[in-house]
Amino acid sequence: MPVNAVGADQLSGIEEESDIYEAFAPHVDTSNISVLTDTPPGKKPNLKSFQDVQSLIQQGKKREAKLVLRENSWPTNSPIRSQLWPALCAQHHVGKSMLDGFYWDMVNQVFGTTELPEKPIMLPPFVDSTHCLPYHLTRKGRAVADRVVSVLGYACPDITYSPTLYPITSILLHFMSEEECYHCMASLVAPKEKVFITQTKLLYEVTWKTVMQIAKKHAKSAVNYLAAMCSGQKPESIYMDWCWWILGGLPFPHLVRVMDCFFHEGIKVFYRVSLAILILFHKHVTASNSDWDADTIKHDIDNALPKFCKNIPVSPAKLLRTAFSIRALSSTYISRVFLKTEMLLKSKSVLSGPKQMVRSRSSDNLPTSQSQINVQMMSHTLTIREGAHSPDVRVLSMGVFPIQAIKTKVCDQDTLFTLWSWLPVRITMYQPVLLYTTEEHGCSLTTFYVRVEQHEPTLLMIKTCNNEVFGAYCSSRWYERNLKDDRGQRQAYFGTGETFLFSLYPERAKYPWVGIEGDTGLGHASELFMAADSKMITIGGGEGQAIWMDENIRFGKTDRCQTFNNPPLCASGDFEIRVLEVYGFVGA
Repeated sequence: MPVNAVGADQLSGIEEESDIYEAFAPHVDTSNISVLTDTPPGKKPNLKSFQDVQSLIQQGKKREAKLVLRENSWPTNSPIRSQLWPALCAQHHVGKSMLDGFYWDMVNQVFGTTELPEKPIMLPPFVDSTHCLPYHLTRKGRAVADRVVSVLGYACPDITYSPTLYPITSILLHFMSEEECYHCMASLVAPKEKVFITQTKLLYEVTWKTVMQIAKKHAKSAVNYLAAMCSGQKPESIYMDWCWWILGGLPFPHLVRVMDCFFHEGIKVFYRVSLAILILFHKHVTASNSDWDADTIKHDIDNALPKFCKNIPVSPAKLLRTAFSIRALSSTYISRVFLKTEMLLKSKSVLSGPKQMVRSRSSDNLPTSQSQINVQMMSHTLTIREGAHSPDVRVLSMGVFPIQAIKTKVCDQDTLFTLWSWLPVRITMYQPVLLYTTEEHGCSLTTFYVRVEQHEPTLLMIKTCNNEVFGAYCSSRWYERNLKDDRGQRQAYFGTGETFLFSLYPERAKYPWVGIEGDTGLGHASELFMAADSKMITIGGGEGQAIWMDENIRFGKTDRCQTFNNPPLCASGDFEIRVLEVYGFVGA
């Protein structure tokens, strides 16, 4: 139904006398926007107000807010979103709040004027030109979207590939001003805890492979049906466009309701909705009265799901109910699949054979220039150096170099670039900071915990008295050694499969978790990542410990272990520690 055909009585819960165009920004063409309501004619929907949702957010009641957003079917033209969406996005903002006028100062820097240019704006290279979806924006609205995305690209040079960024900008602009839209987008690209918008090609690939993996478990019948329809081609190709089922396929009223939840909960909403689309598609096309022909689907399998979405036979409320009623699809499970997929893809780029690392002599694996700056910052504080240098030569963590140190070489940047290429992509964005070094803070496990235990992740580096250099990337806080399980017992091991071992001298090698390669036959022994108490620290377990250190951080041992399937990290197996350093990452 066109927006101008909707009576004020169907906008109950909003201001009854309000202009029906009040919901939309001036740069929106409302003539083709349909308004779907899930309320029977003549019945007033009991919809929550913006103040209701805002109160929950301010009180930190995120779960209650989540349920309200999922259950309240505000009409597409409800004025609530002009306040609701900016508030939802603002809660994810990282760092200092932007001052009034900040955006327009940026516009002036980029374009030299705040006037909209008459010629088309050249968009940043991370934009996918085939998916610059304007929805119902006017010509001016599209120019505004171009400008917001261009300024965002200028402010965030680390974004290298982000095809969903433009469509999400366009959607926001339907309900707010240009400046508000920029602030919302800046908040969505910044969060550390939740993913909203992927910003590299690697992570974009991770998302569709994550959808494919979780669909095999939670939309099994649909996955099997699609696989049977894919005669002569790999079913994977269907899932590569998963986010366009939502952003490019769903009718606008459905999309707006999905975004109500997305701006609060993050990309997991898209995952759930994509599974709901698969489930509903399979149910619809296999129904006895379906007008879908199996041969037609088979011959045009790539367009089957987008075509279904454009004419989806359920209401926005039914779509969301289907999405959020999928059982056992927890955020933790999705994160685990996402993390394992990311590690697998990243390891493929550096593995040249089983357990054998490519010894990169360049920074090709680094995603951004910021990573290289971070490597240089780390090299200034690094005490540990490669090779057989004098044990008396020290480099202080505050960057004050004794005269003797100038004559020797800090662990060279080539080596650090290799180490940096092994880190998870998102971590390379953050500035490393030296948390603990035996050179400055003494050899005490108690001091180690005080300085390190609340940081996640950490990079632990050891130099032995025989000049071997090795260590571990530790994915979880060392504080987790104190956490107890449901029965009140302290868990011996903690950590995740993102943990890995490495050797820098005399050999360079990375030893990732065996689970990356799908080696599941080892059971519990393959997941012994980190352990610690008042007497020792252990990394890796199962028939041996990859790294073990005593309470005085003086002596240690290294063996092959089942968690990482690594060789001993030094020749003798037993070692005496010359220097231990632990780095954290600011903002991670």
